[in-house]
Amino acid sequence: MRFEAQVAEVQACRPCPAMEGRRRVLGPANGPLAAPALFVAEAPGRLGGDRTGVPLTSDQTGRNFARLLAEARLRREEVFVTNAVLCNPRCPRGLNRPPARPEIANCRRHLAATLQIVAAPIVVSLGAVALAALDAIEPHGLSLREHVGQPTPWSGRTLVPLYHPGPRAQIHRPFALQAADFRRLGDDTIAPLRR
Repeated sequence: MRFEAQVAEVQACRPCPAMEGRRRVLGPANGPLAAPALFVAEAPGRLGGDRTGVPLTSDQTGRNFARLLAEARLRREEVFVTNAVLCNPRCPRGLNRPPARPEIANCRRHLAATLQIVAAPIVVSLGAVALAALDAIEPHGLSLREHVGQPTPWSGRTLVPLYHPGPRAQIHRPFALQAADFRRLGDDTIAPLRR
């Protein structure tokens, strides 16, 4: 019941003028509330979550994420996936853009509420924006570059910072290294929970 109330609150949210008309991507399709891992990405993509209503699906980023989950031996239907910002931010030309600080701040309460409802023991941030959004909720002092893949106690759980699965992030962390990060996540962090 709490999750349904949270979804209703998100659907009624309107503080960001640039997000008017965008889909608010939070609902049952995000994943099970009893997930072993909760993934937090940046924002829904215009060809992905904004179109499908499911974060990290349908576009190249979603396809990369599916491949990376397979490296961790995780199925999409067993994890919960959300974003630091729940609507797709776009530039005037209609292309994806990074979320603005006020947009991230406006969505912070929704992310905090989701973290309270989805009590996954493992929280995985995907990219610097997600890692910073989590730090604003409960400080962790981590940086993506220095702490990538390092499980860290955080807010009664384990936080694992990973790079975003989008093509742009591969400039900083090639896909092969991201795949190795996800294999370690599966082997060293999630597998022990299943024993």
